[in-house]
Amino acid sequence: MSEPQTAVHTGDPYLQALPQQSAHRIRSDAEAVEIARALAADFAREAAQRDRERRLPIAELNAFSQSGLWGITVPRAYGGAGVSFRTLGEVLKTIAAADPSLAQLPQNHLAVVDHLRLDGTEEQKRFFFGLVLDGVRFGNAFSERGSRTVSEFQTRIEADGDGFRVNGQKFYSSGALLAHWVPTVAVDAEKRPHLAFIPRTSEGLRVINDWSSFGQRTTASGTVLLENVRVPAEHMLPVWRAFENPTAAGPISQFLQAAIDAGIARGTIAETIAQVRSHARPWLDSGQEHAWQDPYSIQQVGNLQIRLRAAEAVLDLAADKIAVAVDAPGADSVAEASIAVAEAKVLTTEIAILAANTLFELVGTRSTLEEYNLDRHWRNARTHTLHDPVRWKFHAVGNYFLNGIKPPRHPWI
Repeated sequence: MSEPQTAVHTGDPYLQALPQQSAHRIRSDAEAVEIARALAADFAREAAQRDRERRLPIAELNAFSQSGLWGITVPRAYGGAGVSFRTLGEVLKTIAAADPSLAQLPQNHLAVVDHLRLDGTEEQKRFFFGLVLDGVRFGNAFSERGSRTVSEFQTRIEADGDGFRVNGQKFYSSGALLAHWVPTVAVDAEKRPHLAFIPRTSEGLRVINDWSSFGQRTTASGTVLLENVRVPAEHMLPVWRAFENPTAAGPISQFLQAAIDAGIARGTIAETIAQVRSHARPWLDSGQEHAWQDPYSIQQVGNLQIRLRAAEAVLDLAADKIAVAVDAPGADSVAEASIAVAEAKVLTTEIAILAANTLFELVGTRSTLEEYNLDRHWRNARTHTLHDPVRWKFHAVGNYFLNGIKPPRHPWI
């Protein structure tokens, strides 16, 4: 396999050096959760300030990938921990509760690791899994602006001797700005998508820091420009195969997103409780001394906790269905996994947005003041839950149970 090229963007302030030492090797599910909790406590301290200033979490990101958490899904046969999907969900929820932007940064990295498991050659698996375990981060250059649908790509690959050339433009490229490699989706002459593994330092690759969303502000996203980028054949992965036959690729992609939404809800509810206990005032007709004694505030917090518990429980059930589909892929097992994840995605979307709305309702007008930046909870929830239209999750579930129609196989279901 080819090694990364020497940096050519001498004026690029966002280029990140490859890890100087190998990342920590996590050995068990319990260790993964323990490390996530320790990191989350640190990440939470300046999360509000980073959001307010749009300050990229470079130090935090380096600590995150060096912790070994970015490699926990590498199969044990290749030196990874191969953690369960329940554990993976718990890790993402834990980080998202502290800083949703940091939790989103490995979202596509983890999807790429899964695609390597599914479609990589043995040489590719050994090489790229080794990089991941050493602490190398994958960004992404998947989605594009302006196409008729999300699945229609204009970025092209063309044969060039013993390799390929990639040309195109990408957007919504979470993590690409601070990544070491930028896996890029491009289509061949038959419009089949391939994943080109491109070092961040490659000639012809530019990542522009122009992400302007009101939420998930520090996900190191933006525009990726690819001009005649050379890609060796051994760095090309035929990801279209993951959806030609039944695999868990789609449910896994959606599961990662639902886990982050659940984490956003978890963090928002914790913020709501802290604010009601410390700063909110009781309504004058309640007859209570403190806001936390107000019967309607108590009811609302109870409602949030119940809905969060339900969402997380269904997410765990979805994790189990994915595990079955990974071990025994087939039309039925993959459909069951997709439906379970769709159910979880509905519930995690609803609780993330409800929790953010309820925060303002219970804390009152002071919660809207810019100095507290509490609106970041709603902005993050609203932004991240827009990744895929939840209205189509209802459709997939209803069509499955009412008409016996299995959901389509693609990354968005």
